[in-house]
Amino acid sequence: MRIVVTNCNTTETMTKEIEAGARAAASPGTEILARTPRWGPESAEGWLDSFLSAAAVLDLLRGLDEPFDAVVLAGFGEHGREGARELLDVPVVDITEAAAHLACLLGRRYGVVTTLDRTCGLIEDSLHAAGVAQNCVTVTGAGLGVLELSDERRTESALLTAGRRARDAGAEVLVLGCAGMTGLDRRIATMLDIPVIDGVAAAVRLAESLVALGLKTSRAGSYARPLAKRRTWPGRA
Repeated sequence: MRIVVTNCNTTETMTKEIEAGARAAASPGTEILARTPRWGPESAEGWLDSFLSAAAVLDLLRGLDEPFDAVVLAGFGEHGREGARELLDVPVVDITEAAAHLACLLGRRYGVVTTLDRTCGLIEDSLHAAGVAQNCVTVTGAGLGVLELSDERRTESALLTAGRRARDAGAEVLVLGCAGMTGLDRRIATMLDIPVIDGVAAAVRLAESLVALGLKTSRAGSYARPLAKRRTWPGRA
């Protein structure tokens, strides 16, 4: 089985971190193909970045010339998942949606701990669109930008503080709300004594399950194939 994992930004170091987290979560025999958009923002932190990222990731996906069985979109709260499902004939799993669905299996209410407060609205809207917002009690910013997450000690401290606030607000499960936080779930879970879900790991496992069950995106209605028409993309027809 081959799963394409797309970073939502152009920062290669983050793609490598996401790739490492995806490979750690994958089953034996699953090949992870991590890919970076060729254009777009260096980090996605707001509406403008999110829409640019969505277009860049769709451009990346339409140009893939290697066989793959599923796609994981590693951008928390970012736009594009619906377009990717129209575009591709394989299952598309978004880390935001995947993490929220697993959280709902582990507790009645969950909270999301993310990067900056400005991204909270994006995530809330994404959860509403996925139909899992009703179980979310809070989306809490940790006060760190995406590119600051490489400072492991500072990131851990910020996530613990934000995680305690989310737990105090009634969260029974925590979701790490950025692909750049991958790999921190178990440490934070031990320190806070509640389940913590890494979206990249959750999405990889769900993608594997869909492929193993022979399931694909429905073409009846919402995700029907895109209409045939001329579309102009950056740098190419």
